[in-house]
Amino acid sequence: MKLGDVIETKKPHPCGGKTWRIVRIGADWKIECLTCGHSVLMEKDELERRIRRVLSEEI
Repeated sequence: MKLGDVIETKKPHPCGGKTWRIVRIGADWKIECLTCGHSVLMEKDELERRIRRVLSEEI
């Protein structure tokens, strides 16, 4: 995974969306919901457990 990738999570966000874009990479990773625009910070290990698949990758 890298910056700009679109991912699908196992569980939906409360807005109903399951697709997210990776916005920032570092000690904590920032992802943004593509349905409502809400941003979330989480550790890389936790994010990797929640990902179902990578839908698209930035070139």
